[in-house]
Amino acid sequence: VQLQASGGGLVQAGGPLRLSCANSARDFSGYALGWFRQALGKEREVVAAITRTGGSTDYADSVKGRFTISRDNAKQTMYLQMNSLKPEDTAVYSCAAGSWSKVLTGIADYWGQGTQVTVSS
Repeated sequence: VQLQASGGGLVQAGGPLRLSCANSARDFSGYALGWFRQALGKEREVVAAITRTGGSTDYADSVKGRFTISRDNAKQTMYLQMNSLKPEDTAVYSCAAGSWSKVLTGIADYWGQGTQVTVSS
């Protein structure tokens, strides 16, 4: 599995942004996937996670109701739709793959390079 996150950028508070995480090697449909973020000076945190089939998802309390995680195994791509963005959402967002428990605890097996999201007030 080789992941690459994209879609980050500068957005005004309240606006939307959609991140993508594309896999370029080995089928990732057998793995749970997750989005993580790390703000400057802070520890990395799990933002959202999705099971292998997409049947179940989990979100950090801080993004519930605003962010939606999804995946398309046929396209080998995962997405994070972010709405109502806040300045505190500013961070480097990364994607990762692994077992469900590993993804939820942030110790996934495969990590992609991150993409910067900056939300201006």
